[in-house]
Amino acid sequence: MRPPSASVEIDAPLDAVWATMLDTASYAEWNPFVVRAECTEPRVGEPIVLHVRWADGKGTRSPERISVVEPPATDADGVARATLAYVFEGWPARLGLIRGTRFQRLTQRPDGPTTYDTVEEFSGPMAKYAGPGRVADGFRRHAEALKRRSESLS
Repeated sequence: MRPPSASVEIDAPLDAVWATMLDTASYAEWNPFVVRAECTEPRVGEPIVLHVRWADGKGTRSPERISVVEPPATDADGVARATLAYVFEGWPARLGLIRGTRFQRLTQRPDGPTTYDTVEEFSGPMAKYAGPGRVADGFRRHAEALKRRSESLS
């Protein structure tokens, strides 16, 4: 099974894209996939409840826990990177049936666009029933909307 993923180049500084990603209170204004995110502060160990809307208009609530918050940092070659990740904590995960971790990574080379990559790494005996096709579709819609939002704000 190929993990659901999406990627897009964004004509905005990495810091601006990162700020958009962490502004969970504004998701309803721009995000067609995660239409609402309940999160006090995006930091490691904090719960986050995602209200997801599928392409068919149906929705679901996904309890997660933030596992990685690596703010923007630039390496010796001038490449900036940042990562946000969270782990699925719904009842299938509690029963050991499906485990999932979503990674959202940003990369910006000097004088280049910001690249946004996201992937959900599923495992467990029921992973193939997690709807990887519709998750990938949601990730594509999320990535395109993040691009529009970040470019409009910068």
